[in-house]
Amino acid sequence: MTAHLHPTAPIAADVLLPADPALAMTLAQRLLDKPLMANHNHGLWGYSGRDAEGRELTVQATGIGGPSAAVVVAELADHGARRAIRLGLCRALDPALAPGDAVIADAVLAGEATSRALGVDAAPDTALTDALARAAGPGAVRVTIASAELFHEPEREARDAARAAAGAAVADLETAAVLACARHLGLPAASALVVTGLEATTQEREGTQAALETLAEAAARALAETARDAQASDSETASLL
Repeated sequence: MTAHLHPTAPIAADVLLPADPALAMTLAQRLLDKPLMANHNHGLWGYSGRDAEGRELTVQATGIGGPSAAVVVAELADHGARRAIRLGLCRALDPALAPGDAVIADAVLAGEATSRALGVDAAPDTALTDALARAAGPGAVRVTIASAELFHEPEREARDAARAAAGAAVADLETAAVLACARHLGLPAASALVVTGLEATTQEREGTQAALETLAEAAARALAETARDAQASDSETASLL
């Protein structure tokens, strides 16, 4: 039994995890053939279905922040999720990055309490991250992502300067929690984000949305590739027994 997600459709082994419920709906409509709503409890919209190649996929909103994201990851695992990619927005710490740029977590600076409470390293899974980078192509840059405790935090400019000095190129609220919770549960997980501006223009918002949808397609391909590799490895191991 899970307390916060009440699935009304099967949860796939492969899951995309946007924070925003509206983005979850948009991605489900883009990626899935006849998506079924899998959860609406707590306003955490989730959808399950098959993509154009017949692969099962769930798109589940996590809500804002690490604690909510960790709850969702843990409960999805109880319902059969086996791989996950956090997909969403971030803000740039590196001035070379602009709204609409795509980044992939190569490492994480965890600055929030959720990952510390779990007591595990908030690191992306290497194989899934490599597959994600291949699927996204050269337009997505592998960077260090800083996960903060709060969006409206005191002295954010000084904290962001310290994060940038420590090597972080972008910051978000959920990546560390998703990766730490997944690692705690033994699930491969990765994070792919698109840079947004705090005062984005309409044109920039449209570009960011398009970049998110393109990145989601790449993430779905990466999940499928990793699932095939895992199945092949299991079959090879079984043949040796």
